[in-house]
Amino acid sequence: MDIASFGRELFFGRLRIDLLDPPSGFPRLDEESEAFLERLRTFCAEKVDSRLIEREARIPDEVINGLKDIGAFCIKIPEEFGGLGLPGVCYHRALMIVGTVHSALSELLAAHQAIGLPQPITLFGTEEQKREFLPRCVREISAFVLTEPDIGNDPFRMHTTAVPVGDGYLLNGVKSWATNGVLADLLVVMAMVPDSPGAGGMTAFVVDARAAGVTVEHRGSFLGLRGLENGVVRLHDVVVPAGNRIGAEGSGLEIALAAQDTGRLSLPAVCAAAAKWSLKIAREWSRVRVQWGRPIGEHEAVAGKIAFIAATAFALEAMVEVSGWRADTGRFDTRTEAELAKLYASEQAWLIADELVQIRGGRGYETAESAAARGERGVPVEQLLRDLRIGRIFDGSSEALRVFIAQDAMAADPVRGSAPEPGYAGFGPLAPHLRFADQASRTLAGQLDRGRSRWPAEIDDRQLFLGRIVDIAAELYAMSASCVYARARSDHHDAATDLADAFCRQARRRVAELFNRLWHNTDEPDTALARAVLADRYTWLEAGILDPSIEGPWIADPTPGPSRRPNLHRTV
Repeated sequence: MDIASFGRELFFGRLRIDLLDPPSGFPRLDEESEAFLERLRTFCAEKVDSRLIEREARIPDEVINGLKDIGAFCIKIPEEFGGLGLPGVCYHRALMIVGTVHSALSELLAAHQAIGLPQPITLFGTEEQKREFLPRCVREISAFVLTEPDIGNDPFRMHTTAVPVGDGYLLNGVKSWATNGVLADLLVVMAMVPDSPGAGGMTAFVVDARAAGVTVEHRGSFLGLRGLENGVVRLHDVVVPAGNRIGAEGSGLEIALAAQDTGRLSLPAVCAAAAKWSLKIAREWSRVRVQWGRPIGEHEAVAGKIAFIAATAFALEAMVEVSGWRADTGRFDTRTEAELAKLYASEQAWLIADELVQIRGGRGYETAESAAARGERGVPVEQLLRDLRIGRIFDGSSEALRVFIAQDAMAADPVRGSAPEPGYAGFGPLAPHLRFADQASRTLAGQLDRGRSRWPAEIDDRQLFLGRIVDIAAELYAMSASCVYARARSDHHDAATDLADAFCRQARRRVAELFNRLWHNTDEPDTALARAVLADRYTWLEAGILDPSIEGPWIADPTPGPSRRPNLHRTV
């Protein structure tokens, strides 16, 4: 693996465009990948009723089994274990197809293949474990079970325990927000093994969801993603054989992070698909809706929104394609790029959805079924807004990711030796944008060093400063990927160059603003104000309202013990 990381190098002031731009161009998908995607496209078009999923908040059994039949749950599992053995780029494009039919479908597939059992077993499992579990993952669904009622981005406070007993472990704990947990056949459970000399700590286990002591106590209901099989899983005296431990004791966090390195590209793929669909709807609607004698798309206020959607949709697709190719080669460290892509795509897709609602006006706020009942086309724009909102929260919230990325960058050592001399002439009209990104990366490194010098003991606590640093890096990565992708799109070269140019122009303005806000902001007084709010200085401002919240504790009791609720586990 090439230890040089494009994303990490940005923080050292080096725009390593050579790490993004393959010498022979991006390889095309093989015939097997294209054939699978066509089968998936046909299945989704003919067999999936997205409105039914939305109405009933449930993916029908026949849809799940149909996806199993065509191999949608084993896209990247090697053929020797019964999978399709297709590349990650194909997997990302598959998520784009199913995600635009209904978002719950993409989450179903991604939770199984991105962070579910196939990924950690492939990366860290023994040969015996691969032979045992990977064939099961072809049709059996898995879930990654980490979060607890009061444990989110700081897993080392985890309450779930795995106590060594005989030739195995006894697991006890309560896990919340387990995506696929309601219908999973296999669980990847993170638990704390008691410390002992040379052992103990956070550890990953494979748990059969039908094992004695495993209870699905609750199925969640959310703002969006209706049909998501997410719930609370209680483990009480669950016996797990030692052979079901993934890796060594104490390696759980390493396994989780490694699985997420490429798994985090799943959400950007879904976001890119949402942006592409938004562009289609914005284009079609803005031509037929007439106000003041002209289609609304010809009015500057709406034209600016359409331009933002088009340019950003291209950039998000570029990030997914470029990052996916790099991950597929297996030669690069793509962790930082995957994190930047997840952060950037989830934030930008949310803005795109919000702008699309605005373009559609009142119709954007209306459900698709209501519009259809009135005799108009039912366009699920409000559903898109609801479904995309979670992207900024799960799989690492935007706030947490910004801090994690910055901390990793500050802890890393620059790659020794000089980087190849950048050559941008081959990018034609996009070359000035890459030169801007090159210079901006140098400025970024200098500003990060300035911040570390100014706050040597508290830089980690300057989260707003670090967040802007990371946001700048994300913009520079998106610009670079867009330029590389535009040059690779020989089928639409001029049009792709137009989109990359538009995106880079927009991104450069955002970068300039972020640089300015590094040192011209209200961070300190805002932090002081927040402390005063938490100290109840302004409770008088809350007078004159009623709180409709349902009474109960802010955080559910995570105390382990036997379940007192019926098991809601769903069998497909």
